[in-house]
Amino acid sequence: MSAVSSLFHIVINTHRREMTIPEDKSEQLYRYIWSIVQSRSCRLLRINGIGNHVHLLVELSPTVCLSDLVRDIKQGSSKWAKQNPCFPQFRGWGKEYGAFSCSVRDKESVINYIINQREHHRLKTFEDEYRLMIEHSGLEWNEYRLT
Repeated sequence: MSAVSSLFHIVINTHRREMTIPEDKSEQLYRYIWSIVQSRSCRLLRINGIGNHVHLLVELSPTVCLSDLVRDIKQGSSKWAKQNPCFPQFRGWGKEYGAFSCSVRDKESVINYIINQREHHRLKTFEDEYRLMIEHSGLEWNEYRLT
């Protein structure tokens, strides 16, 4: 049997990074996203965010392509949220997303980072957070990543 460890920290922002995910309703959206991840034979280890973005830590199934999973999450949850009266301002997700590979060694620190999103964003904007994530991953920053 093959041994595969494929952990990804995924970041998806709302359309134009608008605050369209109400904090008191976010759990409903997270549960729906969890059902999409689970239906693709992947494991959602943690999800959280604030009104304009979500972070997910996902253990990717060896049979699933990362971009396909993110496409399915964005398409399915966008359609669901637009039809749900709890998300009247939601206009969809941004065009881009971030996905950063994680080692098993880093799993707990990424989980804690995701859990503490609300506290974290009292000090730092999404744009600043995302720029640092891109740069720390060795990728080149450009403003298009925020679309």
